Amino acid sequence: MGAWGIWIAAQAASRRKVLDGILAWLSVAVAFGLILKFGGSLPSQVVRALHVGFLCLVAGAMLANHRAGSSWLRAAGWIVGLAGFAVGLYQWALYNDLLVRSGDLNTMDLAVGVAALAILIYLVWRVMGPALPIVAGLFLAYCLFGHWLPAPLDHRGYSFDQVIEHMSFGTEGIYAVPTLVSATYIFLFILFGAFMEKAGVIDFFNDISMAVFGDKQGGPGKVCVASSALMGTVSGSGVANVVASGQFTIPLMKRFGFTSAFAGGVEATSSMGGQIMPPVMGAVAFIMAETIDVPYAKIVEAAIIPAILYFVACYLAVHLEAGKRDLVGLPKSELPNAWAELRKNWFLITPLGVLVYLLFAGYTPLFAGAVGLSLTVGLILGTAIVAGLAVPALRVAFWVGLALVSALSLAASVTLVLAVVAVLSVWSAFSGRGRMTLQGCVDAMADGARQALPVGLACAVVGIVIGTMTLTGLGTIVGNWMISIGKDNLLLALVLTMVFSLILGMGIPTIPNYIITSSLAAPILLKLDIPLIVSHMFVFYFGIMADLTPPVALAAFAAAPMAKESGLKIGVQAVKIALPGFIVPYMAVYDPTLMLQPVPGLQGTAYWIAVGYIVVKASLALGLWGVAAVGYFLKPVSWWERAWAAVAAGLLVAALPVTDEVGFVLAAFFIGFHLWHTRRTSAATVSG
Repeated sequence: MGAWGIWIAAQAASRRKVLDGILAWLSVAVAFGLILKFGGSLPSQVVRALHVGFLCLVAGAMLANHRAGSSWLRAAGWIVGLAGFAVGLYQWALYNDLLVRSGDLNTMDLAVGVAALAILIYLVWRVMGPALPIVAGLFLAYCLFGHWLPAPLDHRGYSFDQVIEHMSFGTEGIYAVPTLVSATYIFLFILFGAFMEKAGVIDFFNDISMAVFGDKQGGPGKVCVASSALMGTVSGSGVANVVASGQFTIPLMKRFGFTSAFAGGVEATSSMGGQIMPPVMGAVAFIMAETIDVPYAKIVEAAIIPAILYFVACYLAVHLEAGKRDLVGLPKSELPNAWAELRKNWFLITPLGVLVYLLFAGYTPLFAGAVGLSLTVGLILGTAIVAGLAVPALRVAFWVGLALVSALSLAASVTLVLAVVAVLSVWSAFSGRGRMTLQGCVDAMADGARQALPVGLACAVVGIVIGTMTLTGLGTIVGNWMISIGKDNLLLALVLTMVFSLILGMGIPTIPNYIITSSLAAPILLKLDIPLIVSHMFVFYFGIMADLTPPVALAAFAAAPMAKESGLKIGVQAVKIALPGFIVPYMAVYDPTLMLQPVPGLQGTAYWIAVGYIVVKASLALGLWGVAAVGYFLKPVSWWERAWAAVAAGLLVAALPVTDEVGFVLAAFFIGFHLWHTRRTSAATVSG
């Protein structure tokens, strides 16, 4: 820090602009000061409070600098942001005192608590719209006035002081588990995705997808599905995937004959699937792992088969639609060569490979993400440095040396990994290309912060819902009602849970939707003997589907400007394409082997035979659903054939005696009839 300060002073003496340098120095100095107050690591409560404080500061600054229409509004934005940051500093400075005063807060504590809630709700309203603050406000009002409601919705009543302390202090309200996950895993992996994109991984995935699928029937649509699936392994943000890849894929699909609505629907559906695509499944997977206290690798394991089925169904929908419209692929001469791309850029995915290895080797997501991020930064900086080395032997020696030092530092101490990154940063600072690369890294950090901002704010404000559950017992009230339904009709309980998730998701993003619905419904499903991970996955999947379901389909409306089509029409097409997303969770509830969950009495070979059976059954059902939705198989199918396929698929999904057998028979007859009819029609055409 001293050397850096001297450098800034020297720059100032040379009459160069140093304002950015001074602000950067102060930012790092403040960060060090916040950490050094406590011996060892920061207390979890302090980490959460400072995280929300920084989110408020950044949100207020962004509103002030980019949305304020007057100097007064700009000042107001900065004041609100600084006040939110001051709330975090209050919990940092008085952490021990607040522990002692727990249960008996003073007037200043209560004022800070009220300010924390008011500032957070206001900023979420401005950044994300009114839906989530309204939901949080209703739950907060229930805490304060719910004792006036009729039984069984009433509670015993809580004082204003109790509600404020529960929501604004401790780890039950706005600083609950979602905020902790946002402050650790979520931000880290969003930053990892931003740096991977800066390294060129997204372009690499697009090129590979173009090379493999571009010349197939309906090639542009299949490229969209494949590239979104690959992007989902890095970036878990569905709407961000729509915006990132849709600018390329949607115009391409339209140019080759797909309708605007269908092109937008394919992009929205496949991009939202990125949130369920391992290994980086998005923020919800980390929140789920922390909430139900299972390793992240177990969440990934449960998601593998459903994710593959989801993207296979999207691919099939594109294939059938292309056949229906007689659309061909792109000329082979216009496509990149897959092997050439792999030979040229294979190293770009090495950080992702290391990340996957560490996750499945039992390391924590925090450790794996930190290592993956460090390696990605090293890769970006190293590429720029190597470009400045004229001698090929020096380039080889550099990469070998960097690999050996990185491996040694991982074995010795993770701190050394950061030291390697620091050395590469200093090296880059003294070369023209390196300085441009460092600026790119700064831009990646800014992109990561922008993407993480709404996620973190949502995690904090949705803590009000969690706090209401733990304070009033509202979850028990709703749970008892749903359990009474589920005891007599599990399917009805599942449908109610799905409808609740879809309605809630019309106004709020997937993360708060999952948190709210899982707080209410997932424990109920668990009590109905549904496995723990499956019950949470059921809620998670329909939170994703809500972003595709009209009338408020966030992913569809994100694709609308690029498709130049109504978001409502795109949403309708997306629901047709994403129909498997509605089916797979139900099949997993009735047969948990679809999510690789243990089943009593099934072990060894018998278990894997059961897994193979459910995968075959699910694949056949999804294929039949696709035929029914699109209206095409080997040739167009009539309305009664579509109904036939839909009934066969429905029987395969239903978990009732003999429905599987009847479904397989109907499917076999449908396929046989269609093949016979297609051949007879072709023969008649040829003879004619």
